[in-house]
Amino acid sequence: MAEENESTEKSGKGLMVVLIILIVVLLLAVGGMAYFLFSKGALPNNNANGQEQTEESTDKADSYKTAINDLVLNITNSRGRKKLMKLSFTLKSTEEKIESIVENYKPEIVDIVISQISARSSEELLTVGGKALLKEELIDEINSVLNEVTASNEDIQKDSIKNLYFTTFVIK
Repeated sequence: MAEENESTEKSGKGLMVVLIILIVVLLLAVGGMAYFLFSKGALPNNNANGQEQTEESTDKADSYKTAINDLVLNITNSRGRKKLMKLSFTLKSTEEKIESIVENYKPEIVDIVISQISARSSEELLTVGGKALLKEELIDEINSVLNEVTASNEDIQKDSIKNLYFTTFVIK
């Protein structure tokens, strides 16, 4: 009986030593990888973050926003079943007059949104990739319409819509 206790104590001590060695090796590996990533520039350091924050604050000072709220649209899923979608979004622009421009040409913008949404199934719109693609295409098409309707006015910037933020995106 005494021999069994000694053998379990020896195996317990051996297991503990192996566990400590494994933890030390893992810590060294993680430290080495972190050093490698920082030295190669894969992870940002504090100086890079400071530069990005300065650029973002400059960007915010030169941006203007306007919203298109509460569009209710009919969409279908892949089986042809009809669903309703409620959509609101905000446009971010470099043009300071964007709010009045969007208000004046809201029917054209809403028509673009309806056309883009109608061309997609509800399943596609619910994926992250589907939303990203919709966002890109809406920005491109809204910019082209706004460029067309404001072509005679040289004071208004071309391709002034820089981003689109979905504020409501509900499919029922």
